[in-house]
This record gives sequence, structure tokens and C-alpha cells, in this order.
Amino acid sequence: MTQVQTVTGSGVLNLRVGEVVEVLSEAEIMATLDERGELDELPFMPEMLAFCGRRLTVHKVAYKLCDTISRTGMRRMERAVHLTGARCDGQAHGGCQTACLMYWKEAWLKRVDPGAPAAPAPAASGESAASGASGGSVGLAAGRRLLPILEVAARKEPGPDGEERFSCQATELLRAAPTCLPLKDVRQYVTDVRTGNAGTFFALRALLVGLFNRFQDRSGRVLPSWLQIKGGLRWGFVRGRLVGATPSVTLDLQPGELVRIKSKEEIVETLNQDLLNRGMGFEEEMSRYCGQTARVLSRVDRCIDEKTGRMLQMKTACIVLEGIVCAGAYTVSCPREFIPFWREIWLERVEEPV
Repeated sequence: MTQVQTVTGSGVLNLRVGEVVEVLSEAEIMATLDERGELDELPFMPEMLAFCGRRLTVHKVAYKLCDTISRTGMRRMERAVHLTGARCDGQAHGGCQTACLMYWKEAWLKRVDPGAPAAPAPAASGESAASGASGGSVGLAAGRRLLPILEVAARKEPGPDGEERFSCQATELLRAAPTCLPLKDVRQYVTDVRTGNAGTFFALRALLVGLFNRFQDRSGRVLPSWLQIKGGLRWGFVRGRLVGATPSVTLDLQPGELVRIKSKEEIVETLNQDLLNRGMGFEEEMSRYCGQTARVLSRVDRCIDEKTGRMLQMKTACIVLEGIVCAGAYTVSCPREFIPFWREIWLERVEEPV
């Protein structure tokens, strides 16, 4: 494979939310990747191969993202989208359960008419191509060559103690999105609305919350406490109160159970001053869901550390709730839509409605 420096021609789609696209074949995607299985420093992961040839809807235009590795703010991504239902299942990354929305370069997609018939499904990699179908034979051969490359690229050099370390889109985002996107760059809010990522009110509120948080961060450093708004807290106003060990509760929640997220006042009583409960963070964006009911989607006990690539094994499983994602309301309309992890002490069972 050769390094692709720029994306041109069919790779420039200028996609919008709601458009239908088809993921290219393995052979076509392979032609866009370098020897590391990357395009513009963004890895194409083994988990993405299952979507080749499928039609999906653009969920968000991934032109920006929040930096959760070095906390530099928003970063700019070029020619990428998130697709509805295309979350990473972690099968090639040690069973990671973070379930990130995967990034799809426009060069890996093609726009299709929703009413047009879908192309015949490609044969499985172990099947022989039909007689005379030389193009299909080439495609299958390319697919068989691509998977080993991606599997090798999914691992970093082992740690000093030989610990296995992983590489994925989340761990490599600073390379794939090397440019910071300043809060004052108002073009991003226009882009949010134009692409369908957010409505006008949502984008305006995200800007105002961002400006408020910027003021709070600075006022907390330079102003005396009696002049600070809400003690210099960021919007959402979550302040942990505990010093030392934080409490835990075991509910043994199972998928399908109905729970209510406790009030913010109850949750802050379980947090230390770094907004952590036994190492798990509760962020301001999560406080937007306090008081709501939701069903348990799954129990989570392992995830990849984005900074190091290490697999973190949780001593106590956390809970993922159906339909609860980080909407970016307090993070400048970031479209990543992280799935928050919830401690059981932040939840309570509720009776099923009659």
C-alpha cells in the first residue's frame, strides 16, 4: 500500500447529517491506506471491516472533536463522519467496552440514492469468486491481505513490563486531528448548523457555555473567591465534597432493568474534589441527565486508556444506559457522543410501569 497524502475526487463528498452512504469494499479502502493501515494518520480498524458494502446514514459530521488525551480543547478533523449504529465492539482490541463511534473518512464512503437497489453482497473471504468475475477475485484477495495489516496495527509496542498495549482511533486522535480549533472561531458554529450536527439554538448555547467556562477557568485563577461566580465552577456546577475514600453501593444491575439517575445533589455527595468516585469521573455533561429514567444496556469492566493504550480493568463494573450519550451541550457541540459510565451508587431501581 502507498501513503495517501490528500483526498481528492470521489473522496470529497461534503456530507450532511441524514445522507445515505455506502461503505466501500475492502479492496477500495485498502487502496487509500498507507502501510500502517491509516489515511491521514487515522487508522482503519479491524472492527470496521464488517461494515464494508453496507449502507448507513450519516449520524454526525466529525469535523471537530474534544481532546480527551491532553485536554487542549477542540481539535479539527478533515473529511470524516460518524455513521448511525457504527460503534466499535472492541473485538480486535482486547474486548474494550468503550463503544466509541468510529470515524469514517469520506474517501471510504460513497453517496448513494436511498431508493436505489443495493449491490449484491460480496462473497465471504473464504469463498471462491464466481467464474469470470476477475474483479471480485481481486477484491477478495485484497480483503485477505488487509485484515492482517489492521490486526498488527491494532497493537502498540508492549509496555516496560511486557503489558499488552493497543492502538485505535481513540488513542491516535491527536495525530489524526493535529490542529486546535479555537473557541472564538465562529465558523465552527455555522458548520454545526449547516451540516445538521446541531440546531441553531443548541449551537448558540454551546458557544455561550464555552465562553462562560473560559471565564470561569480564568476567574478561578485570578479573582478572590468572593468575586467568583459559583466558586469558579464550570457550567453544570458540579462540586465534589469528599476528602479521602469515596463510597460505593452494589445493586448488581442487569441489562434491561429500569433505573433512575439520582439527583445532582445526591451524586455530588459521592464525589471527591476531583469529581471522582473510586477513580470514575462524573462530568458536568452527565448532570444534564439527573432525575431521568433509563434502561440498563450493559455492565462494563474494561476499557482502553487513550493516553497509554493500556487495557484498564475495573475492580467494580460500571453501568451503561440505553440512549444516554454525551451530547456536547457543555463541550462546544462535540459530535463524538461518548457513552458515559455510571457508578451504581449514582442510580436507583424503579418499578416497571404498569
